[in-house]
Amino acid sequence: MLAIIGGTGVYQLDGLEVLDNIDVQTPFGAPSAQIVRGRMGHQEILFLARHGTQHTHLPHEINYRANIFALKSLGATQIIGISAVGSLREQIAPGDLAVPEQYFDWTRGRRAASFFGGGIAAHISTANPVSGQLARWIAAHAGRLGITLHGGVTYACVEGPRLGTRAESHFLRQAGCDLVGMTNVPEAFLAREAQICYATIGIATDYDCWMEDPAQHVSVSSIFTLYRQSLEKVRDLLVALLNDDRAPEEPEIRSALAHAMLTPESALNEEQLDWLAVLKR
Repeated sequence: MLAIIGGTGVYQLDGLEVLDNIDVQTPFGAPSAQIVRGRMGHQEILFLARHGTQHTHLPHEINYRANIFALKSLGATQIIGISAVGSLREQIAPGDLAVPEQYFDWTRGRRAASFFGGGIAAHISTANPVSGQLARWIAAHAGRLGITLHGGVTYACVEGPRLGTRAESHFLRQAGCDLVGMTNVPEAFLAREAQICYATIGIATDYDCWMEDPAQHVSVSSIFTLYRQSLEKVRDLLVALLNDDRAPEEPEIRSALAHAMLTPESALNEEQLDWLAVLKR
């Protein structure tokens, strides 16, 4: 099943036929909001508002583990995230869409970044953290709709909630990053631990603050203005995606835990075995 995680400004999906609103409790706490199960196009999907339905969670306050676990427990095997991002490259213009291929973690360790620990050791491979099948599926439909979408780019995730300094913006550019945001880490990596195929549709809202012209620098007002204008493109893209067959699932992602576990299951207690079984589905 495909799940959609909505970011800033995406607290519901217009056109979604709601079948159920589900409260999910997880071993890692409560997710950001109820999970909406619904139908759009000819697909049944799950939807979750990343920041809560009233945008009450800052990026570092989001319970990413609970969000991913809740979606997996309800049958999600693929996730498309929707996120506001700053552009670190002139060719990625405000209003353009981008699907990251790589992630650079520049958070500060305030986020619970793994399901593992506390007696369970596992090391997941994230050399290629994004589902190539999902990324290509999204790009193909964007092309058919004439929507500008940049692929093969790197997303730097910063801690926030403040917006970055010019020094930080230039550092990330020099590190090879193309986009900057605050929410895709550890979300993307937790999805891999849960054996879920993951990709993000990033909406470029600004040029962050690396340009010499201060008029191009990021501000909260510019984020919301351009983001709202761009959401219609994202909705059109989602409608096209959900009226098509789902992208294939990669077997290597759907079995990512097969060679990652170091602690034998015989050493785990019943509660640990229960939540591990959900991740392994």
